[in-house]
Parts: sequence; C-alpha cells; structure tokens
Amino acid sequence: MASNSPAPEGIEIQEPPTAGAWGEWNPTEDSVRPVRGKHRVAKQRGGLARSSTVLGVGVIAAVGASGIATAQDRPQVAISIPSLPGLMPGGDERQGDGDSGRQAEAAATTGIIAQQADSGADAGEILRNRILQQAESQAEAAEAKARAEAERAAHEAAAQEAKGKLEAARQAAEDAKAAAEAKAAEEAEAARKAAEAKAAQERAAAAGSWSLPTSAYTLTSHYGVAGSMWSSGHHTGLDFAAPTGTPAKAVGAGKITSAGWSGAYGYRIVLELEDGTEVWYCHLSSMSVTSGAVGAGDTIGRVGATGNVTGPHLHLEVRKGGSTVDPLAWLESKGLNV
Repeated sequence: MASNSPAPEGIEIQEPPTAGAWGEWNPTEDSVRPVRGKHRVAKQRGGLARSSTVLGVGVIAAVGASGIATAQDRPQVAISIPSLPGLMPGGDERQGDGDSGRQAEAAATTGIIAQQADSGADAGEILRNRILQQAESQAEAAEAKARAEAERAAHEAAAQEAKGKLEAARQAAEDAKAAAEAKAAEEAEAARKAAEAKAAQERAAAAGSWSLPTSAYTLTSHYGVAGSMWSSGHHTGLDFAAPTGTPAKAVGAGKITSAGWSGAYGYRIVLELEDGTEVWYCHLSSMSVTSGAVGAGDTIGRVGATGNVTGPHLHLEVRKGGSTVDPLAWLESKGLNV
C-alpha cells in the first residue's frame, strides 16, 4: 500500500518530475539493494538509467581540530527522491505494483544515514568522554598541586612559628641569664660593701682601745730591712722619726715589765699587753712610767737619740713568744692607720 510518511529529519525532499517524463519503473534486486560505502546511482539493467532510480544523498561531517561535532550538530543533507507513483501526492496510482520496492529503497537509504549518524555520534561521544576525562584529570592535578602548595605553605608557616618560638625562648634564656648575673653582681657588691663596713666598724672599735705610739712622725726604717747597722743583719722594728721630747704612748692596756738602759737600744721601756705580746720602746730620751699598769694612749716616755742611733727617733719592736713580728702589720691589725 502506498504511504506518504514524512522523510527523516535533516533530509530535504525535492519534487520529482511526473511519471510521464520518466516512464515506467520496475524495482530490481540491484535497485533495492542497500548502498554501501560511497553513494552511487543505481543503474538499471539494459544500459538505460532511469531517473526514478537516482537517489542523491549528501552527508557532510565536520570534525574540527579543537573538538568534534555530534550527529545532531551535523548540517542538514539534501536528498533528492524521484517521483514514486502511489507514494507522493499527485503520483500515478497505476504503478502500485512497484510501491514495495520503492519503500525498501527509501528505508535502506534512511538506515544508511542513521547508521552514519550513529557512528558519528559514537565517535563524538568517545572523544567527548576523553576530553572530559582529560579535563577531569587536569582539574584533579591542579587540585593536588593546590593541596601540595597549601601543605607546603602550612609547613613553612609552622617552621617559621617554631623558629620564632625558639628565638623567643633563647632570648628569654639570655635575658634571664643576664638578670641573674646582674643580681649576682649586685649581691656581691652589696656583700663587699657590707664586709668593708663591718671591717671599718671593727677597726673603729679596735681603735677605741688602741693607740699610735707617737705623733708628728715620719717612718724611716721598716721591719726586715737588711744592713750592717744592726747586729742581727736586718732591722727588727719600725722607726718613727720625731723631734726629741715627742711623747711616746702605750699602744694598748697592759703593764710595764722593764724600764732602763739597754745598750744599743739606749733607754728602753717594755710594755706587756694582756695577751702576752711585748712592745719595746727604744732610744728614749726620758721614761715617764717605769712600772705598773697603763692604758692605751698613756704617755710612758719621750722620743730621744740614746744608744746606737743616727738621729732622734722611736724604735718600736713587737715580740710574740720571744720572736719579732712586723710592727706595721700588727698596728694595722688593731685598726690603726699608721
């Protein structure tokens, strides 16, 4: 039965010439065989090609270098279909015997177009999927790179923070050390000053019970000085050069145990202190006290030039246990500024 079904989408149908212009057409095996490969015009056996068997099909497929057009994006293809009596309006229904052949050829042509469209769609879908996969891979790589950069930045920030904390701790340790050293220095200075103050107090207290042996003097010969002037070969006392008659005083509380002439010492007074230390006053011009107890600062004689001397002076000797000691150091130990 003849059918006027619409042509497939994308196919332009041109109005064929009338049946009288083409003559009678009978379908054969070659004319209805599906066309494979490139489109060609089927020829009718006998050498005469009937225009009713000519089927022009043009398909343009565009695949760009930057992408692929899908089958839906392909441009429309104009297909010229010959006059098919009984199928097209105005056709000759007397040719109905060949309707089934014409329909078969049209269906074959439509199938070829659909197959090519499906093939293009499959290839386009594959390439599109590959492009999407590549884009997804690039996005994942960019995301991984961003994560790595973030982790690196976080590590650098953590390292910088740790470095800052370490530097702060080191500075705090240095400050604490400096503070401790400063405090120790202050404490040491305070201790030194306290010791000096205590020593000064002790010297002051000692000076209250001790006295210099004379006044207005000049130290001339110190203890231990070697020379032939002394029988022992060295000086055994401390010489206070002063004018004759200058008072000679007791350096501390004690008692007079000896007073008189003593050869090279001239007139000599021996003062024994409470601890047993003996203090000798030699070369005196006169003796004021020859026995008994005396106190610190009492005048017991006068400076002179008796005995083996070269001028008026007081020869002072300090003896402990029968042996001489340095009078200068001993007087200073009593808090006296000689």
